[in-house]
Amino acid sequence: MRSTQRLEEQRTPKFFKRFKDGADDAGTKMDEDAIKSAYRRWAPVYDHTFGRVAAEGRKHSVEIINQSRGRVLEVGVGTGLSLPTYGKHLEIVGIDLSPEMLEKARERVATEGLTNVTGLHEMDASELEFPDASFDTVVAMYVMTVVPDPEKVMRELSRACRPGGDVIIVNHFSAEQGRPGWEGMRGWVERRMAPFADKLGWHPVFDVDRVLVCEDLQLIEKRGLRPLGLFTMIRFRKAQAAKVAA
Repeated sequence: MRSTQRLEEQRTPKFFKRFKDGADDAGTKMDEDAIKSAYRRWAPVYDHTFGRVAAEGRKHSVEIINQSRGRVLEVGVGTGLSLPTYGKHLEIVGIDLSPEMLEKARERVATEGLTNVTGLHEMDASELEFPDASFDTVVAMYVMTVVPDPEKVMRELSRACRPGGDVIIVNHFSAEQGRPGWEGMRGWVERRMAPFADKLGWHPVFDVDRVLVCEDLQLIEKRGLRPLGLFTMIRFRKAQAAKVAA
């Protein structure tokens, strides 16, 4: 009970910005209201549906993070499925846009006694309310196809990460035109699902170039994940301040 109360007190104010000018790849606008509405529907069944499909990406990312030290920011923490798997030597902070998802994450923290989880905040990933270089590792799993402005989110992830730290992205990236998969079943399904992005709560058509936008993030690993390579883990290392200045 005390753990739940402590985390409740750590909620931060909502800072949501309307996504006015852009659209997804199928021309369908998807703003924060649509995202929150979609994940309000997903919250009760997430762990037993998409949560299971996404298990491999979470497992692989956490295994890497557990080899490090310091503070970890998980962006898009959802219902907190990954929280019990982090090493106890790490301090974990999570954020999410969905209050329904966060409520389940707080219950998980209290039930399992996860004392290394020091904060779960309702927050916009494109407007992180943390100082520069606050975390040793920043991870965003299954987030980038959800947010209205992934390029801005990537810059925020980089800003919040300390020089020399890691930024890890796990996400679905769509089959690229002219490459294997585009003309096959996967590409066909992605293009047919694209107009329903606002209902799904994520963008089925999403190019990997949209996360390769930060000059201070060096790509050090890229790996397809099970099942069927539908998801990819991309790991960046943030350059030291002197190299960025140069």
